[in-house]
Amino acid sequence: MNDTYERDRLNIGTKVFYLFGDVGISICVAAVGFFLLFYFTEIPKVNAGVVGTALLLGKLWDAVSDPLFGWISDRTKSRFGRRKVYLYYGSIPLGIAFALLWIMPESLTPGDITLPVSAPTIAWIMAVCFFYFTMITVVGVSYYALTPELTRDYDERTSLTTFRMIGGTVGYMTGAGFPPFVASLFMTERIGWGMMGIMFGAFSVLMLFVTALGVKQRPELEGPPSELPVFKSIFVTFKNKPYLLLMIQGLFTSVAFGLVMSYMAYYLTYQMDIEKQIPIVIVGLLVTIGAFLFFWKWLSDKWGKKGPTYALGLFIAFSAMSMTYFLKPGDYIALYTIIFIAGFGFSAQWVMPWSIIPDVVEYDELITGERREGIFYGVKGLTDKVSTAISLFIGGWVLEIVKYVPDQAQTPKALLGIKLFFGPIPALITFISLPLLIWFPITRASHIKTLELLKEKKGKK
Repeated sequence: MNDTYERDRLNIGTKVFYLFGDVGISICVAAVGFFLLFYFTEIPKVNAGVVGTALLLGKLWDAVSDPLFGWISDRTKSRFGRRKVYLYYGSIPLGIAFALLWIMPESLTPGDITLPVSAPTIAWIMAVCFFYFTMITVVGVSYYALTPELTRDYDERTSLTTFRMIGGTVGYMTGAGFPPFVASLFMTERIGWGMMGIMFGAFSVLMLFVTALGVKQRPELEGPPSELPVFKSIFVTFKNKPYLLLMIQGLFTSVAFGLVMSYMAYYLTYQMDIEKQIPIVIVGLLVTIGAFLFFWKWLSDKWGKKGPTYALGLFIAFSAMSMTYFLKPGDYIALYTIIFIAGFGFSAQWVMPWSIIPDVVEYDELITGERREGIFYGVKGLTDKVSTAISLFIGGWVLEIVKYVPDQAQTPKALLGIKLFFGPIPALITFISLPLLIWFPITRASHIKTLELLKEKKGKK
């Protein structure tokens, strides 16, 4: 075992400064994931199927832009390094783009979910979505790709990711728990949601600048700019077997989690009849996730394999979520028990996949001879965003098929659709993919062996 890699520790200050960036990113991601579909159908009252389709098209562009921008960042030269330059110059446009998602011009508002949606309205929704998705890619890929450039230690990367996910949990709690509350503080819902977008967008910019200013990059770990052409770079990435397994499994899990996020507000409003408790439930889930982050890090350190640890967490989380199908209005103790157990399991999802990707980077470096962190996080973003688009598309059209009507008691058919796609269907989707994690090939020992081979290879040059 190589002592150099074992002792590649990070100071606590670096970890703390790094976590602030995920506060800013997660605020945006959570608010969009939990409330954007709900906002469009409830406030401007745009047809749910149309919104789902528009968001799908925006997400498809988002999916394409992630690996493309990952490749661009791998080839970037600047005095700020390959990643931080995009935090400095991309954060403010991201804040503006996020705000615009929640500010729909009065002239474009249908005002009735049953009315046909005009071409200008669709164009507006797609334009603001394209702008937001582009900027979340620029900032997100750059931020995530910093992880393997700060340390090459197998366990220290898990520690860094755990700290980062503390920030992510705080951001998710803010973005998932507080938008309805902030919107309710203003004269009208329309003004309230617009002000929420402006306030949260500005706060996200501030958090990202804290990370950009506070984290010191390590040029010796950054590597020279990649020389692979864009299509070859993407093609070679998909030939990386451990990474491919992780991405396939991640596609299933992200679709499942996207459905849970999209249907949370509908389930709590129309099935459990606790619309005013939506922020409490969501914050409770996220507090539980945050409380157990270090437990899953400890279990990963103990087991030495992140894949099986991750699989266990997902099994616990979605087993719990499937039980929501059987709840009725008034089953509040059972609901909060399920939320607690699900949060415990979902906590593994917050840490494990993001701490596995940096280990895959060295596996790739051994094959290609290049450090290509950006393309790996870009393709991860592609997978996540395609899956989110799929979940939004499915979610929107299921509501259309079951004849969901806003602000009214739902029919048994509509309630059945909401219950199925909030709990049992996401659980089934996830369980199908778990074997890919249980036998995941990269372990602590194999990663250290890879680092030793890299050192030998560089020593021969």
